[in-house]
Amino acid sequence: MTPQPNGRLDRTDGRRDLILTRTYRAPIADVWASITESDRTARWFGPWEGDAGTGRNIKLQMAYEEGEPWCNAHIEACEPPRRLAITTEDDFGTWHLEAVLTETDGSTELVFTHHLEPEAPIGQVGPGWEYYLDALGAARTGTDRPDFEDYYPSMQQYYEALED
Repeated sequence: MTPQPNGRLDRTDGRRDLILTRTYRAPIADVWASITESDRTARWFGPWEGDAGTGRNIKLQMAYEEGEPWCNAHIEACEPPRRLAITTEDDFGTWHLEAVLTETDGSTELVFTHHLEPEAPIGQVGPGWEYYLDALGAARTGTDRPDFEDYYPSMQQYYEALED
């Protein structure tokens, strides 16, 4: 089945926020572990190293990108098990990322927000996050990792149209 894009663009106070939502049939603590514990982030995004905590810096590997580069990340907020906000810097720029978790009746909703820089190409960024969040879902269920070619360039037009 071909994945369908579901992100949306929110424009508030002159900012552009790309927002994607996923729901998992799991308790909030388990989903929190999937996005914060290095051995679990390694399954869908990449491992990280360092002494984590609000206001601290870590190194984060983008293990599923060409060359598996490492980038610097600053933890803006870490409020277990509900909110994580980080800022990363790499060769592609600065990325302000936030994850907010809410549990209801045994399911956990993840609202992922990429606070976009003005020059960020949403037509590339959106499909990338769709891919990574689906990779998170696959890692959580033990199913096959998605193929990035199913996301880009097929989702590019959807995301570019959000700018209109």
